[in-house]
Amino acid sequence: MIDSPRVCVHVQSVYIESQSTPDEERFVFAYTVTIRNLGRMPVQLLGRYWLITNGNGREIEVQGEGVVGEQPHIDPGEEYQYTSGAVIETPLGTMQGHYEMVDADGNAFRIAIPVFRLAVTTLIH
Repeated sequence: MIDSPRVCVHVQSVYIESQSTPDEERFVFAYTVTIRNLGRMPVQLLGRYWLITNGNGREIEVQGEGVVGEQPHIDPGEEYQYTSGAVIETPLGTMQGHYEMVDADGNAFRIAIPVFRLAVTTLIH
């Protein structure tokens, strides 16, 4: 029996006021993703899929190879962290998606990225 990959994803987002122009409906957010390999074999992140939803319900899909130009290998017990960004037209939105990954034996699998909020700091109570 093959040990299924155990990968944990944690995301933290922050509003970037200095790059945002609310009068022009441009709200910039940075998000930092930590991917932990809790399994017994190395894994590699090959691709990503994001569903970005603004406060008006408008959805944008983004997909591509790797993350921030990399397709990282993550050894058992190790983690990989990166920061990227998103621009939406409203002060509140959400992101969710999945990573396309492969284990050391070449078995492809997906890891879900749970929904997280993009919110201007003054909107959070």
